[in-house]
Amino acid sequence: MMIFSELYSAYYNTVASIISAILDGEHSERQLQKIVTDKAFGESLLTIIPALKGERWQLVQPGMNTTLKHKPTMPLTTLQKQWLKAISLDPRIQLFDVRFDGLEEVEPLFTTSDYHIYDRYADGDPFDDPEYIRTFRIVLQAIKNQTQIKFEMTNRSGRDVFVRCQPLRLEYSEKDDKFRIATRGCKFVHLVNLSRMRKVNHYHGEKLPTTTERPPKYDVVTIKIHDERNALERVMLHFAHFEKQAEKLNRKNYVVKIKYSHDEETDMVIRVLSFGPLIQVLEPESFRKKIVQRLKNQQNCDLK
Repeated sequence: MMIFSELYSAYYNTVASIISAILDGEHSERQLQKIVTDKAFGESLLTIIPALKGERWQLVQPGMNTTLKHKPTMPLTTLQKQWLKAISLDPRIQLFDVRFDGLEEVEPLFTTSDYHIYDRYADGDPFDDPEYIRTFRIVLQAIKNQTQIKFEMTNRSGRDVFVRCQPLRLEYSEKDDKFRIATRGCKFVHLVNLSRMRKVNHYHGEKLPTTTERPPKYDVVTIKIHDERNALERVMLHFAHFEKQAEKLNRKNYVVKIKYSHDEETDMVIRVLSFGPLIQVLEPESFRKKIVQRLKNQQNCDLK
């Protein structure tokens, strides 16, 4: 069952907008058709207005009038409120400073004690930390306003560096349980984890030159899956948020091509390795070599 049912679908919202427009004095069929175009689907013009004019839905009269006295409202059901209450308890939601008024007495539909997430690193971002929340909101505001920020961080060499840049977007890794930002304007920082940023503030000095964002680089890895112990289903779930293509070879073997960001190649190698002998990397050769090297490193460390 869907928590937010068809009562909140495009059709219901479109008809509600039409009725509201009629009650506001709008009776032009052309304008009402524009509401359908803006709020529904391309083929909806062939369905919604004729159904209203023909009184099949008995909401609007042929002359584009209505006997209704009040504009439609869509109050939330108890189940929907419980779902929203559960979502409101997620510490990541609090980062966005979203208010959930009216849910104070509502029992959540579920809590974090009701489920366990596998395949996630344990060192996720400190979403409850006040300084982290402050950093997140400064970055979010800078993205919305297309302004710059300045901050300190420790680079991979262990040196403290000072960065001035313009945040372009926020990205969240479900695997790492971390937020990071894509930036422009700094030669040595293009992607940075929020948790590594210190003393973050807005920067109101010299503006960066107007340039286009460097297009992201993507790679494709081709793997062969031997479908034992539900391997195919586990791979599809694990890489559900990646763009991919799958081809069946026979009853037990499949070939899957997975597209991923070039900057996340190391993480991709680790993900593939986690499936052990049930996955074979076919190409590219550079990816195969990284798999082999990691396996050799594990062998040298007596890791199984």
